[in-house]
Amino acid sequence: MASGIFAVLDDIAALMDDVAVASKVATEKTAGILGDDLAVNAEKATGFVSSRELPVLWAITKGSFINKLIIIPIALLLNAFFPIAIKVILILGGFYLAYEGVEKIIEYFFHHSDHKEAAELKEVAPVDMEKNKIKAAITTDFILSIEIVIIALGTVLDKSLTIQIVTVTIVAFLATVGVYGLVAVIVRMDDTGYKLIKYSKGSSFFTAIGKTLIKLLPLTIRFLAVIGTIALVLVAGGIFVHNIDYLHHIYPDLPSIVKETAAGLIAGLVTVALITGIKKVISLFKKK
Repeated sequence: MASGIFAVLDDIAALMDDVAVASKVATEKTAGILGDDLAVNAEKATGFVSSRELPVLWAITKGSFINKLIIIPIALLLNAFFPIAIKVILILGGFYLAYEGVEKIIEYFFHHSDHKEAAELKEVAPVDMEKNKIKAAITTDFILSIEIVIIALGTVLDKSLTIQIVTVTIVAFLATVGVYGLVAVIVRMDDTGYKLIKYSKGSSFFTAIGKTLIKLLPLTIRFLAVIGTIALVLVAGGIFVHNIDYLHHIYPDLPSIVKETAAGLIAGLVTVALITGIKKVISLFKKK
């Protein structure tokens, strides 16, 4: 009996060791997409009044957990029975990310008036603005989560189903906790700065740190907004280049970042033009 228990414990230890190694490899492979995920979601989780930052972030985090609870079993089932579907879903998600990134670029350079309208809308209906931003953040997280889960799964395809499930689950959990934990730290920089100044009791050192944190927050948000937009285009381009054979093999001497940027921008421009055209057609029919 005792030997049987020790044999089970030995099997569990061996399994955990395999999972630890697989999780390490999968985390390293997804590091790039996790950085993009941080940049994109940090930009989406900012812009709220101080009292609403953490509740909004918690709502997005819960949405992210739900996304992964949906994606993980579906990805495992599709990989087992219909693997081509994973590639199709990835490419469709790439078009969504490219559209969102290019739309932001176009709005910045050509539609400054839209920002004024958005500001007016924020003043008139802050609750609706908050709900829309949470919904947009969760939708973007869903696309990025698909990429994270698929990359993690790709590193353990030669392992047993148990190791696949545990490894992908661990990576997905760490992705959500790590990304949104860092976002929480970023959005509370100014409050931390004010508290340091308040409780510094005349200490010039802590007062200086507090003032620095307050000044850094808007700069960090603007920086992350730019990085987040670039990340959307790059992630989309990476999806296209790695999952469409023609794009993967075209111009082999071209640096991958150039190829991915070009693919993301072109796909985004095409998608923006298509959706804009559809919206105009719909508005014409409504007028009639």
